[in-house]
Formats: sequence, C-alpha cells, structure tokens
Amino acid sequence: MTDKRFWYHVFNRRMLICLFTGFTSGLPLYILFSLMPAFLRSEGVDLATIGLFALIQFPYTWKFFWSPFMDRYVPPFLGRRRGWLIITQILLLIAIGTLGMFEPQQSVWTIAYLSAAVAFFSASQDVVIDAYRRELLPDTELGLGNSFHVNAYRISGLIPGSLALILADHLPWDTVFQIVAAFMLVGIGMTLAIKEPNIEVPPRTLKEAVVDPFKEFLGRKGWQSALFILCFMFLYKIGDNMATALATPFYLDLGFTMTEIGIIAKNAALWPTIIGGLIGGLLMLKIGINRALWLFGVVQLLTIIGFAILAELGNDKVALAIVISLEYLGVGLGTAAFTAFIARSTHPKYTATQFALFTAFMAIPRTFANASVGFIVEQLGWTQFFIFCTIIAIPGMLLLFKVAPWNQSDEEASLKGAGDVDTATLEKKVADPP
Repeated sequence: MTDKRFWYHVFNRRMLICLFTGFTSGLPLYILFSLMPAFLRSEGVDLATIGLFALIQFPYTWKFFWSPFMDRYVPPFLGRRRGWLIITQILLLIAIGTLGMFEPQQSVWTIAYLSAAVAFFSASQDVVIDAYRRELLPDTELGLGNSFHVNAYRISGLIPGSLALILADHLPWDTVFQIVAAFMLVGIGMTLAIKEPNIEVPPRTLKEAVVDPFKEFLGRKGWQSALFILCFMFLYKIGDNMATALATPFYLDLGFTMTEIGIIAKNAALWPTIIGGLIGGLLMLKIGINRALWLFGVVQLLTIIGFAILAELGNDKVALAIVISLEYLGVGLGTAAFTAFIARSTHPKYTATQFALFTAFMAIPRTFANASVGFIVEQLGWTQFFIFCTIIAIPGMLLLFKVAPWNQSDEEASLKGAGDVDTATLEKKVADPP
C-alpha cells in the first residue's frame, strides 16, 4: 500500500463517522457498567445485588432475535438505518434521564426495569450502528474504522465513569443522570447529518430476514468452521469482561473516593485509549486483522494481571493510574481487532442480523459471567478473582490457531469461504477503494 493510499484510508469522512458511532454506542453501555454500580453502591446496595444487575443486559445477548425486524421494516422517515437510529436514540435520552429519580433502597426493582429498558434501546441502537458501519467501510478500512469506533466507544465511558462521578459529589443523582442523558444529543445530531448507505435491497419477507442470514453463514463456513468461530467470539473477551465488570466497586473497596476515581482512574485512560487506538488502527492497515488479534490479545491478557497487583498494593494513586492506563490500552486494542474480525465475518446482504448474532455471542459471557462476579469476588477476594480472569482468557487465544492463522492476510480471509458471492465483486471489495 502506497503512503498516499495509506493516509487516504486514515483521513476521510468515513473515519469521522466511526468516531461518532462509537461515542453514541458506548455511552448507554457505560452508564450501565460504570455509573449504575457507583450509584447503587453509594446508596448502600450490596455487591451481590449489584452483580445481579448484569442480568438486565440480556438485550445485548438476544438482540439477534429482533434484528431481522430492523432489517426487514423501514421507518416512514429518514430511511432504514437512520430511521431506526433516531427512534432508539430518543428513547435512550428519555430512559437515561429518568434513572436517577428513584431511591435504590426503596425502588430497586423500578431502577432495574428502567435499566433493562436502557439496555434494550441501547442494544437495538447497536444493531443499526453495526450494520451501518459495516455497509459504510470497505474491507481495507475495517480494522482502522472499527479501531476508531471502539476507541470513541471507550472514550464515551468518561462521561458516566468520570464526569458523572465527580458531579455526584456535588449534585443530586437525578441531575447527574439528566446531564449524562443530554450527551445522547451527540448521536441524534450524527443521525441527522449522515446519509443512508448505498446497500442491497432490504429482505422481501420477514422469513427471508430471519432464516437466510443463518443459512448463509453455515453454508459459507461449514458447520465445523462456524462452530470454531462462534466459540472464539464467545471466549476471546470473557477474561477482561469479567475483570472490569465491577471495576468501580473495586476502586471504592480499595478506599478511593468517587472524585479520585473520576479524576485519576478514568482520565488516566484517556490518552492511552486515544494513542493506543490510533497505533492499533494504523497497525491493522499494515499487518492485518489476524495478526492484530494475536498481538493485541496478548496485551489484553497481560493487563488483567495489573488489577491483581493493584489489589495487593491497595490505595495507591500512582499504581491506579498505571494499571488503568494499561488496561484501557490493552482492552481497547483487543476490542478493535475483535470487532473488525466480526465485521469481516458478515455477508453484505445480511449485515444487521449476522452482526447482531456475532456480537450477541460476544455479550453472552459478559451477561452471565458478570452476573456472578459479585459472588466470585466475595468467595475468592479481589486478587484471586483477577488471577482467575487471566486464566479464563487463555482458551480464546488458543482458538486463534483455527479462526485467524498468523500468516493469513485480510484479502485471503475475505475471499475464503466466499460461497455464492461473485468472486470479482469480493476482489473489488477487498481492494483499495478509488
């Protein structure tokens, strides 16, 4: 790839859109991951109950059930992708803004229902965003575009995980949640500014939208390869998902104040996330998605050990900043390569449903395992828990031998298993865009 072509892939409108999709996609999830545990813990809710709140994230696991509806039916305004986006984003704005109006001790079930609604609208938004991004990016830009998306996704976590925690020391919780909800206006503005992608005609029937994506994937990959890919999607992120599930309660248990967590723990992640994301995306243009999965996966695994070290050191602000910086670097890199791999595994005709299915496998361990981490921590303690998370991350790495061999290029991976897709079309798709 020439230098001119290389920088063309870096600086274009598609990359800017990926930044906005990442921010608006990540904000609701980090409200559930970072802000809700802090809200509940500060109001006296026990760790086991907070851990069980992970069960409200079922929509992220089961979103492929309703993704065919979002593929098949087109809203009467803005088009198929933008229409569904604006609907889900307005509903998120309302649901998030309502969360802080209830007292956890008296209305924990009401908060759980509202949190589940946020998870449902957020998962539905992700179905559309993932499909839009896959339809927007040529194969050559999947690594970099998804890196931009993932790191903007991570940066959005600074709103509920940093700004909101600082505000919570000075403002009532209902005001904090309303301020955080207002950041959904970023996504609404993006939806109004972008254009509908030039994609294939929507499925003609609901049956076609439901059945054909699954038949196509199994027919293209074969049962054995499909099973390996799905197992990989299930296991690759399980270790770091568990390690970070109760991050904010972990920092609180070490004796850090919410302001210290907001300023030190969260902002320590900002520059490593930006720098790591840029380096990772650029590396994927050079070395490809497969090798990135190997390299970034190792970094991701090693950073989990940093949490165990922090648990032993206790209330050490410097150690906190270092561990969180490395964690955001490693997990951000691993997620960028993983998301690019998922996008590459989809068929252009069934983007929304297949992407939703694959990311659902990514979310299953996050939902079930995270629901149990409160119990595991209470039995093992924080240090042994993080060692357990490191060990459980290894099987996902071993599956790389089957699903992403080190020496297989992105072009070979895209052309392999092409099925009944026209080969010339695929070769044009993986080539540099004009």
